[in-house]
Amino acid sequence: MENTKTDGKEEEEEESVVFEIPLGDAAETFNLEKAVCSHGLFMMSPNHWDPLSLTFSRPLRLSLSDSDPQVSTPTTSLFVSISHPPHLPRSLSVRVYGTRCLSPKHQESLVAQVVRMLRLSETDERNAREFRKIAEAAAAEENNSWLTGFGGRVFRSPTLFEDMVKCILLCNCQWPRTLSMARALCELQCELQCKSSGVFVAQAVNATVKNKCNDTAHNFIPNTSAGKESKRNIRASKVTKNLASKIVETETLLEADANLKTDSAHIGRETLESVENDSCARCSSRHGSDSWAPDSLQSQHGIQPGVNKMICNFPSPRELANLDESFLAKRCNLGYRAIRIIKLAQSIVEGRIPLREVEEDCANGASSSCYNKLADQFRQIDGFGPFTCANVLMCMGFYHIIPTDSETVRHLKQVHAKKSTIQTVQRDVEEIYGKYAPFQFLAYWILSNEKLRTCDVPKETSFLIRWPTIYT
Repeated sequence: MENTKTDGKEEEEEESVVFEIPLGDAAETFNLEKAVCSHGLFMMSPNHWDPLSLTFSRPLRLSLSDSDPQVSTPTTSLFVSISHPPHLPRSLSVRVYGTRCLSPKHQESLVAQVVRMLRLSETDERNAREFRKIAEAAAAEENNSWLTGFGGRVFRSPTLFEDMVKCILLCNCQWPRTLSMARALCELQCELQCKSSGVFVAQAVNATVKNKCNDTAHNFIPNTSAGKESKRNIRASKVTKNLASKIVETETLLEADANLKTDSAHIGRETLESVENDSCARCSSRHGSDSWAPDSLQSQHGIQPGVNKMICNFPSPRELANLDESFLAKRCNLGYRAIRIIKLAQSIVEGRIPLREVEEDCANGASSSCYNKLADQFRQIDGFGPFTCANVLMCMGFYHIIPTDSETVRHLKQVHAKKSTIQTVQRDVEEIYGKYAPFQFLAYWILSNEKLRTCDVPKETSFLIRWPTIYT
């Protein structure tokens, strides 16, 4: 492990620690860009991919105890960048900013999160190899060389809780708003962090939700039309034939949405603006709207934070569990999703959903019996219908079910000339992609990405991966 300092000439130089993560057997085929830019989750805050330096960065949490870091109160969030330099073909280089050293326990915690995001476990490597064998056979038969160009890894979050919340954010809205809601949650986490040392916390964080969690299953099917979205997102519903124009439009929408956040910062009946302190003022002045990835701080190592900067991470279950529903809905533009996210956080904090045990159940492989068991458990969570459950379970390594929505119907019509409907789409995708079992989702996702890859997309944005509703 190497201790370094940044090369900047600021009054206070920020120190960093560098260590390596061996790739093992995955080194033969691993490609960081393909591993990160393989799924739309990589575009959601606080993730940041730099296509120029080929560096992935984001905050990661450290935990005080051996308890589940998804539940326990974290000691801090550290900004981490991950690269795969040419001189380390068999290892990833991980740089951790804002610290002089890492204890073995803390380094182990960071390694586990990186391994989860990039799917570097033995099980993930085995799945990737098995899929590539199937893909090579299919490519030879169908003369589709693009099948073999996929690494077999689909990006996910460092924790299952973050995956679950982000899958909720996917439902019944267009991609720009999904990105906006994820960003708002990270901004909120930063605000709570800024205020955590004052009397304000008792007023801001202890406001409880009136409606207690219930165990009623909610069979949620994402078929709400775009017309039911908020009026201020109506521009996002316009069909754009040119993908490059769609990307520019998305960025504009995100910037506009960020400007709407300041009027809704209330927790309970108190406003965040009522309490000011030096740390929060410094946070605001240094970070701006992209506090987790300040574009002005590019370096040879990719994005890096400055000295004394607040690190805005994705909120933990404990940070969300006691928030007021109306505040969260308004502050982050979540709508009905707010109460579902709060209930999920409460269930995790109170131990009704043991995330560590859930992941350990499928650590040795994704069997159909394990899938059915977990799917039944997840469907008891408010807001977890077939689409959300399938997406979360895909993040956990179950690839034999393709999450289907209206975008899947469109995909089948355009690519396979199938006259599918919401009622028949699951049957149709199984008919088409069943030969790739148990990796149907991977084959489906590759073909979807191939459609994007062959579009006329500028080189600097070619790493963007198709996501359901991105064409809407």
